[in-house]
Amino acid sequence: MSLLIVGSMALDDLELPAGRFRNVLGGSATHCAFAASSLTRCRIVAVVGRDFPARALARLRARGVDLAGVARADGPTFRWSGKYLDQFRSRVTRFTRLGVFARFDPEIPAAWRTGGTVFLGNISPRLQARVLEQIRRPRFTAIDTMNFWIARERPALEAVVRRVDAVFVNDEELLEWTGAGNIFRGIEALHARGPRVVLVKRGEHGAWLSDRGRLAFAPAVPVREPLDPTGAGDAFAGGFLGWLDRARRLDRATLRSALFAAAAVASFAVEGIGADALARVTPARIAERRRVLRALTAPG
Repeated sequence: MSLLIVGSMALDDLELPAGRFRNVLGGSATHCAFAASSLTRCRIVAVVGRDFPARALARLRARGVDLAGVARADGPTFRWSGKYLDQFRSRVTRFTRLGVFARFDPEIPAAWRTGGTVFLGNISPRLQARVLEQIRRPRFTAIDTMNFWIARERPALEAVVRRVDAVFVNDEELLEWTGAGNIFRGIEALHARGPRVVLVKRGEHGAWLSDRGRLAFAPAVPVREPLDPTGAGDAFAGGFLGWLDRARRLDRATLRSALFAAAAVASFAVEGIGADALARVTPARIAERRRVLRALTAPG
């Protein structure tokens, strides 16, 4: 099988407790692919500028990621700059420069359009819909979104949600989107909009999965010295979908196993700057962290 990832590839400028870092490899597609590449074959559809470093593409290829869908366009690469405050409890965006991403019009290679697992990263719902129009008989489809799209393109987002199997969202976005008073009512409201599976990310407080109302919870792996939470949500999605893509079934037991794989992989993301730690993840290390999670949730 394979995981098709459509999203951004970016260069980030970060101000972290550990220091300031420029030209850090980032973007939703990048983090998702690094995270999933230990579990399944990955393919990326994205756009980068002339300034995007060749060595960054080489790192992805070294993980077996197929970059045939990555276009290099004239102009600067999408760049985001942010500062984390209060031990990562808050974040300030200093600037967002879309560059060539402002003209991104995803075109899925013909050989990639049938079957497989599809992840539509945190991009405009209009672009997500365009991708879905090109895909035939996917095995499983999932989207990520954020408060910007919830506020600015809600009708388009609602239309996309009706067409996919799963939605990734954090707890604040879920409540803003649905107007619910708590995450469990929010999950119910989101199911009513169409998707079978809802995944609610809560950072260091773990994550909830709902499969048509049947709930499962995974704690976060304890990380004593987190360095950079940027991209952890995309890594979570990569771990979840990478696990699902290699599974024979898409039943509740498999979804719960994928939830724990997602939590395990996301824990690596925060241990490095940008995608550095994800680029070193192996199946054995994922298995080790899954054992940690099982120990944390074992009764008695």
